[in-house]
Amino acid sequence: MDTPFLRIEESGEVFPLRDVVTTVGRGQGVDIRLDDPSVSRLHAELVRRGPYVYVVDLGLSRNGTRVNGRPIARRVLDEGDVLSFGAARCRIGGIQREEITAEAELRRSAVPELTRRELDVLTSLCRPALSDEAFATPATAHDIAADLVVTEAAVKQHLLRLYQKFRIPEGPNRRTRLANEVVALGLVKPMPLKPVPPTDAGEQLEVRVLEQPVRSRSDQAVQAG
Repeated sequence: MDTPFLRIEESGEVFPLRDVVTTVGRGQGVDIRLDDPSVSRLHAELVRRGPYVYVVDLGLSRNGTRVNGRPIARRVLDEGDVLSFGAARCRIGGIQREEITAEAELRRSAVPELTRRELDVLTSLCRPALSDEAFATPATAHDIAADLVVTEAAVKQHLLRLYQKFRIPEGPNRRTRLANEVVALGLVKPMPLKPVPPTDAGEQLEVRVLEQPVRSRSDQAVQAG
């Protein structure tokens, strides 16, 4: 086959990749449908850019995407790489080895390898700036800890590792510089914030929590009376 393709290891079925974007998931409308409960309805995208193919995890599944066993957010692929969407295993093929040059390796190294928890921290960090509100600064370590239901100390440890991975030097506005780098690389994208009843245990749905209205002093006085 002359074009890049994805082979489903369990069934042996082969899917040629589309010219630009090929969607992968369990839903009816995707290009490559994987009938596995661990796969999200819209799980990932395979993107072709010239001779390169890279995979993007869309962050909609708790089970994530792996390349050769390692959790990823986005990664350039080589011939024969094994992709795991949840528990479904596939193999990429049809990529010409001689066309993968040093430039491709530079593109690969631009995005460091991230664990699923590190990606969760980055998503929480960037959420205020990606909402439909006016521009807001990135979330604090305290806010991220509350969002992910973990300790603030654990979040700070993750942030320190992320500063190192993305080579963010010490100095003022370090969280903001990290968030800008993450958004520029396309690792975190705006998520729908409209409350939607959960329909799939394998998917994460964003829900905006509305704050309680602040009562005026007159209202408080009436209530006290």
